[in-house]
Amino acid sequence: MVKMIVGLGNPGSKYDNTKHNIGFMAIDQLVKDLNISFTEDKNFKALVGWSFINQEKVYFVKPTTFMNNSGLAVRALLTYYNIDISDMIVIYDDLDMEVGKIRFRQKGSAGGHNGIKSIIAHIGTQEFDRIKIGIGRPRPGVTVVNHVLGKFEKDDAITIDLTLEKVVDAVNFYLQENNFEKTMQKYNG
Repeated sequence: MVKMIVGLGNPGSKYDNTKHNIGFMAIDQLVKDLNISFTEDKNFKALVGWSFINQEKVYFVKPTTFMNNSGLAVRALLTYYNIDISDMIVIYDDLDMEVGKIRFRQKGSAGGHNGIKSIIAHIGTQEFDRIKIGIGRPRPGVTVVNHVLGKFEKDDAITIDLTLEKVVDAVNFYLQENNFEKTMQKYNG
């Protein structure tokens, strides 16, 4: 069996550590702990790293398309490596949850998230496992675009570090247990 963990974000250093790139930040934390390096694969439009975990090959993916086209990379990798959609988790930011809150879901609409919209459009279903990380709503007078493309406030940085640790623990638990539902029960809330 093969698994794929995808973190969503925008490529390029100007987007490093922005709220919209929390999926990339989670993947970076995961691969750092596992001592995995990325290779840029232009065919798949993604940075891809992999390792054997629990006798399974696990791909860690950061699409190099912009957020709105994340589905291109996801679809290409699922097809090429013959990965079942049920063996994929997508990690991304959520405006409608307070900063640092985590929610695990097995399906659902895009909820206005363009990266998820793109994935649903390209894989033809909204039934896939996901981990949403809260980035909060913009302050009054701040546009959604400026909010998601902005960096975390100093007060939130500590919360986000703890959140990313929890996400890493949850993904590692999932990879050991091979059961997303059990992972949801343990880590949701």
